[in-house]
Amino acid sequence: MTVGLFDLTGKVAVLTGASKGMGLHMATALAQHGAKVVISARKQDQLDAAAAQINAETGADRAIGVAANVGHKDQLQALVDTTRARVGPIDIVVGNAGVNPYYGPTSAIPDAAYEKTMTANVQSNLWLARMAVPDMVEKGAGSMMFTSSIGAFQPSVTLGTYGMSKLALIGLVRNLAAEFGPKGVRFNAICPGLVKTDFARELWDNPEVEERIKQDIPLRRLGEPRDFEGLAVFLASDASRYMTGQTLTVCGGSNMWA
Repeated sequence: MTVGLFDLTGKVAVLTGASKGMGLHMATALAQHGAKVVISARKQDQLDAAAAQINAETGADRAIGVAANVGHKDQLQALVDTTRARVGPIDIVVGNAGVNPYYGPTSAIPDAAYEKTMTANVQSNLWLARMAVPDMVEKGAGSMMFTSSIGAFQPSVTLGTYGMSKLALIGLVRNLAAEFGPKGVRFNAICPGLVKTDFARELWDNPEVEERIKQDIPLRRLGEPRDFEGLAVFLASDASRYMTGQTLTVCGGSNMWA
């Protein structure tokens, strides 16, 4: 194995949901391996701070922030257009943004909450893939990865609709992998377990609850955002050049039988 397998020098990556947490850690890792990264989230001030942090850690100007709400198609198109204009054609996409506006039984979810969940967690990634894939098809190579969840593998009476959307996202990844594999473009899904991020804070921010959850995890700890750095580099690089249409579960072993 050589360092070259993981070399991303000259590559351009676009990441959504990347101003903090998992997205920021993945963006930083890609930049550390040579990629230029365009990070996106809803708030420009947070993106500017995150980009400055990445540039400081890499010692180079490898990151810029472009605000966009993934639930709005026109804002995603502006993100892609800005990336091409300021950085260049896109080689890597990390669709990490997601929402969970509703906690309760699927049978009682309001239409607006259902539509928001499915738009942000599924359709926005289809929009982004359509917008970015022409650059990759032209080069005959490219990699897209989308953040799903272990919630896709099991029912829930409180987070069921979120899990449904993440299962649909896996289906989307597989279909796109089949469609664009002949063009050299790869698509894969990442399924985290419970990770200590602000997004999931309500699920773990209680010492007793956290301890109980950890007892069901063979590695006896919750996930950390940095646990996804190496995976992002692997999926973005030639190290995974023969992998597409796959779902990679990163959960400390809690879902090893799913």
